[in-house]
Amino acid sequence: MTHTANDVASFCKKKGFIYASSEIHGGLAGFYDYGHLGTKLKHNFENLWRKYFLGLNDNFFEIETANVMPEGVFKASGHLENFIDPLIKCSNCEFGERADHFLTKKLGKRFEGLKPEEYTALVEEHNLKCPACNHELLPATIINMMFPLSLGTGSGGKGYLRPETAQSPYVNFKLQYELLRKKLPLGLAIVGRAYRNEISPRNFTLRQREFTQAELQIFFNPDKIKFHPDFETVKNYKLRTLLVQDREGEAVREKSASELLQLGLPQFYVYHLVKIQQFYLDVLKIPAEKFRLYQLSDQEKAFYNLFHFDLEIELDEHGFTEMGGLHYRTDHDLGGHQRVSKENMEVLEEETGKKFVPHVLELSFGVDRNVYALLDLGLEDNKERGNIVLHLSNQLTPFYGAVFPLVKNKPEITAKAESVYRLLKEGYSIYYDESGSVGRRYARADEMGVRYCITVDFDSLVDEAVTIRDRETTKQERVKISHLKAKLFELFF
Repeated sequence: MTHTANDVASFCKKKGFIYASSEIHGGLAGFYDYGHLGTKLKHNFENLWRKYFLGLNDNFFEIETANVMPEGVFKASGHLENFIDPLIKCSNCEFGERADHFLTKKLGKRFEGLKPEEYTALVEEHNLKCPACNHELLPATIINMMFPLSLGTGSGGKGYLRPETAQSPYVNFKLQYELLRKKLPLGLAIVGRAYRNEISPRNFTLRQREFTQAELQIFFNPDKIKFHPDFETVKNYKLRTLLVQDREGEAVREKSASELLQLGLPQFYVYHLVKIQQFYLDVLKIPAEKFRLYQLSDQEKAFYNLFHFDLEIELDEHGFTEMGGLHYRTDHDLGGHQRVSKENMEVLEEETGKKFVPHVLELSFGVDRNVYALLDLGLEDNKERGNIVLHLSNQLTPFYGAVFPLVKNKPEITAKAESVYRLLKEGYSIYYDESGSVGRRYARADEMGVRYCITVDFDSLVDEAVTIRDRETTKQERVKISHLKAKLFELFF
């Protein structure tokens, strides 16, 4: 059974996953807090991301950087001039929305990358009115989406909250390249906050003004874009693509990595496209039919991106939704910082004696969007059990297990249950619960995504065994306490 975005938001607040920030003061649109369960889920996603993508190469490392950056950074990156969104407003009321999003909802097609006058012409052509009051819409305009800051008393210069984490690796590149023994490819990753003054933040955590990104910037020799040393291991792997040429039918086509080379995509790019899909299907356990790699057209992608695929997951109410992207940004970024900062970003390749400004392959993921997708896909209103069941993989779920005494008014049983809890909590994310009936505790655990419930009963005092109940099947198995840690380890993978 499908559910709405409001259902997801309501569930998240009720269980302590995600809810509006500063709600007791009325809140602010586009800002959300993560509760105790949401924070654990988010951290689990981030840690899986780190382990997987930093593990692709021994020369990939995570750095942590400032969220506030000087104006020069964004002159160099082009954000001051180009980080803009098209705005459509009502002539009568307070309605305002991104012009491309407004037209997509009304006309059912994508409209990224148009000029303001083109958006205005489409509104007039289709005689579109304000959805709030039915009055005329004003001509489309543009706004810059960055948050400016005055530093110190004002004499400290002008800064901005970073609108993306990507610029931080770029300004760190020269120093990190020297520190890491001048080896390419070099990967610099950041899991951190970014800030955008969205025109109309909406759809819960899918579009916020403060959000978390997980990004890996790979700096490499552009002469080697057509080669990856491990490509042979993935050449026959089937990718779920929606290419520009296949858009008419909106049908996902499975194409091998080798077939994508024949379309002009280079090995270095396609290899990482494969690794991204494998992360979603094999690590996050996203159903294959819910995932696709969406190729952007020349009109849709940023001018500096030579190749650009969006990573999309199909959500219940929103359909296929962008979760991240793979972007070949050429030397746009380091070249821009070299021009404005006057710092030489060239490197010298010892084997050939050639100097060049490294190119960048960017693997970009919206952490909040991915967490939302995990909740959206995992949420089930299970009529048979009479409660919500949250299906999350063992590596993602906030709590892998829970320990219950069958009854709480028998000291010998609670003492045994507490000893089992102490035994397990050192190695696993486990909680202890003795409140309410066992059936009610099972239901609460299902809603939290707990995979295994471990119950200590009267027989446990005699046979030194407990009952393990599986969230997915509700089947129960009797296991000796002495074998319990090994059993949970076996079930984890």
